[in-house]
Formats: sequence, C-alpha cells, structure tokens
Amino acid sequence: MSATLVRTPSTAPPAEPPPRIVPTRRTGQWAAAAVVLVLLALALVSVVRNKAFQWDVVAEYFTSASVLRGLGLTLWLTALVMVLGFVLGTLLAVLRLSANPVLRAVSWGYVWFFRSTPILVQLLFWFNIGVLYPQILGVNTVNLLGPVAVAVIGLTLHEAAYAAEVVRGGILSVDRGQIEAAESLGLGRWRRLTRIVLPQAMRAIVPPAGNMLIGTLKGTSIVSVIAVQDLLYSTQLIYHRTYEVVPLLLVATLWYVAVTSVLGIGQYYVERHYARGTAGAR
Repeated sequence: MSATLVRTPSTAPPAEPPPRIVPTRRTGQWAAAAVVLVLLALALVSVVRNKAFQWDVVAEYFTSASVLRGLGLTLWLTALVMVLGFVLGTLLAVLRLSANPVLRAVSWGYVWFFRSTPILVQLLFWFNIGVLYPQILGVNTVNLLGPVAVAVIGLTLHEAAYAAEVVRGGILSVDRGQIEAAESLGLGRWRRLTRIVLPQAMRAIVPPAGNMLIGTLKGTSIVSVIAVQDLLYSTQLIYHRTYEVVPLLLVATLWYVAVTSVLGIGQYYVERHYARGTAGAR
C-alpha cells in the first residue's frame, strides 16, 4: 500500500494592516500662536485708536514738500555713499589680498581704524577739519567743506571699511581651482578679477551688501547732527516750529519703513538672480 500525502491548510495568522500614522497634536503651539495674534491685534488697535499719535497730523505732513525734499536728499546720499564706498572698498579688498606686505598692512590699518571709531566721531572730526588743519597744501579749509560734503566724505570712508571686508570675503569664497584655470588660460590679473572672480563672488557679496544698503539708509539720519537737511532733520525742523514731536517722528519712521521694505524686496530678487544654478536658488 502506498502512502498518500495530505496537505493541511496553513495555520499562519493573517497579515496585520500597517499602523495608521496619526499626526501629533500641537495644542501648545496653536495656543501660543493664538495668544501672540491677540496681543498683536490689541497693540495695533491701541496704536490706531490712541489720539496721542495724532494720525491726522501724520497724514498732513507725510507728503509735504519739505519732507519729500529731505527724503530725496536721504536717498541721494545713500546711493552715492554706497557706490563710492564699494568702489573704495573693492580697492582695499584687492590690496588686502595682494602679495605686497606694505599694501596689505595699509589696507588692514584702514579697515581697523574706521571700524574702530564711531561714525558720529568721524563726522564731527571732518566737520571741524578747519580747526585741525586750517590750511592743506596752501588751501584754506575753514569753509572748504559744507555739511553735505562732510556727510559724503565721512559716510563713504566709514562704509568703505565694511565694504572691503564684504568684498574680501566674497573673493575668498571663490574656488581656488577657478583662479588656477583662468591663469592656465593666460588671463591677466585684472581680467581674472573682473571676468572670473567677481562674478562668482557676487553670490557671497550681495546678501551682506544688501544689508549694508539698508543700514546706510537708516544711518544717514546721523548727519542731522551737522545740519544736513535729510529726512530726519526736515521733520525736526517742522516739530521745532509746531511742537508736534510724536507725529513728525512717525512721518520719518513710516518713510524709513517704506523705503527699507522696497529695498528688501529688491535685495531678494538680486540674490535670486546671482543664486541661479545653486542649491539655494528659489
């Protein structure tokens, strides 16, 4: 008799369904967000409804002729100082990276000195240059520099020290292999700098340069101490006459906020332009 094999049904348990993923309840975070929103709304309502801010006076002087002239001078001064500061700063950065130890020392000393002294002190020294040096090379310096010229010189020399470090950091961020490849192609030092190094360094230069631009715009308000009729000084002239200090300060504040917001948007698009082809491009 031959044996017959009989298959018995499998007794393995059925496969269990995968566990369902339940998102974590962030009750505390939502509660904190709600509290913050409520506090912000209360603060906004208090500012809008507080009669001490005198919003009607703010609206009256916001687009007045004297305020707009002061705003125009502020924008002009900011643009001129940034252009001159970065031109001088680029030169200082190149000198700092030079193989000549004397040029490196001079550039380092310039950056060290102007970053170590407050901008207000520098402006006051330039404003009183006629007292320190009544004559330079036979030229009478007592009435040579007006307040606007003093502001341009003082702010430019100050900004150049910071621009030099920004440009130097950008140049150092360029891969050394790029420079060696340019050298192997026989490109001169100036062409290597302008065609190879600086275009690639702009990715590292633009973000801090944009912050410097916004900082310079706000920093120009310090020239009001030497009677330059910028935006802040223009509003001060008005409230010295009308004694409406708070609303006139709000006029200056709102213009600074508006202009810096526009500059911030422009900075975003410039950064995105130079970040094309990189992981940080958006």
